[in-house]
Amino acid sequence: MRILPFLVRRRVPILLALALLLVGGYLLFGLGTPKQASLVVTRADVATEVSVAGSVIAEADAELGFAASGRIRGTYAVVGSRVAAGTVLAEIENGDEVATVAKQRANLDALYAGTRSEELAIDEADVASARASLVQTIKSAYVTADDAVRNRADVIFTTPASIPRIISLSAPAALEAALERERDVLNETLFNWQRSLASLSPISVEAAAETAETNITYIEVFLDHVATALSKGSSDQLSPATLASYEASVATGRTNVANAAADLANDHAALDRAEKSLTLAEAGPTTEDIAAATADLRSAQAALGATRVVAPFGGTVTRMDAKTGEIVSPADTHIAMQSDGIYQIEVYIPEVSIAGVAAGEAATTTLDAYGPQTAFGARVVRVDPAETMKNGVPTYKTTLVFTTEDPRIRSGMTANVVITTGVLTNAIVVPAGAVGRDSTGAYVTVLVGDKRERRTVETGSSQVLGRLEIVMGLIEGEMIALAP
Repeated sequence: MRILPFLVRRRVPILLALALLLVGGYLLFGLGTPKQASLVVTRADVATEVSVAGSVIAEADAELGFAASGRIRGTYAVVGSRVAAGTVLAEIENGDEVATVAKQRANLDALYAGTRSEELAIDEADVASARASLVQTIKSAYVTADDAVRNRADVIFTTPASIPRIISLSAPAALEAALERERDVLNETLFNWQRSLASLSPISVEAAAETAETNITYIEVFLDHVATALSKGSSDQLSPATLASYEASVATGRTNVANAAADLANDHAALDRAEKSLTLAEAGPTTEDIAAATADLRSAQAALGATRVVAPFGGTVTRMDAKTGEIVSPADTHIAMQSDGIYQIEVYIPEVSIAGVAAGEAATTTLDAYGPQTAFGARVVRVDPAETMKNGVPTYKTTLVFTTEDPRIRSGMTANVVITTGVLTNAIVVPAGAVGRDSTGAYVTVLVGDKRERRTVETGSSQVLGRLEIVMGLIEGEMIALAP
């Protein structure tokens, strides 16, 4: 009897539960399955896309070290420092190299500056001195030549100043005749030479030197002939002692003339050298001189550069392991950098998806750090022509660049990239899940009133993320089930 009041007290909730069960069962078993989701087939312009994941990288990064061995003199940056291209980050002891660069730069600067006025003045003075010396040498040569002919050689002639005749030496007749002719010519030669000395000046000294050298040469030949005549001849009128004295006198004359000829040649050459030196000084350096000095400077700069670690581009120092006083070698890398500016994205696209990807194509990127709702613009800048094997699959390394700088982007972030590769014009595109596949190929379920019709379709090769292009089997306006 106690049970009945309990049931009476509980009957409303129980009846409600039973009613709910009956209604649910009716809906589940009595009404059958709900109406299937569907889609009306339409044509539209649809972008073709490739989706791939990759990593954010700096435009450039570098591991840096010294190109020469030595003790580190100093380091000039810390991790996180932003430095410009060309900034010296660290250097080893390099006092000798610095001095050599300074010396070679000074030499090159001196060449570009040309000869100083003080140096030109010295060269001009050298030329003037050489000219004056040559004037005196020419005058001295005349005195020596005149003495050799008129005082020393004329002892074998009668009336040498008018009609020269050889004294009785019993020398070969041809030789004596030649001597008489030569001595007669020397009268005019010595006369003209002496007269030219009156107008001799440093300005005209070069022409006078050439004339003097010609005269001296002629006189040397003459004296040689005189010496030969004395050595081959004999005379009843002259004693052996007299002949010997003549030979000695002529020998002295020959020696004096030879010395005069040497002095004349030396002073003439000295003037030529002085004038050339002045000409070079006035002309300034040649292109060859400048090229040689430039090469020397660059060589010195290269030697100095080997003692320094220099930033190859503007960016941020990401590693600084160099320590002052540490001994280093070229095999070590102590410093690392990443470039500033817009970051890049590095992805590897499989062979089946690479066909439509080319430099210049637009892309949209999301970063795992900020979620799928935050998109960043990008574009393809490079597609490697050679494949890279990834897990046994041929892929192609593709580099993209963000279209704008954004402080939120950092190297190493994971990027999800969607690359737009083209547009399907007036195409039928359906969700990929609406297309089934079996041994006969691809198919969809077409809804015609309350009926379901299985229809074979042909899909296109162009990629549309999450969807498939239907190139044959459907017409615009038909309705298909979203699940085949």
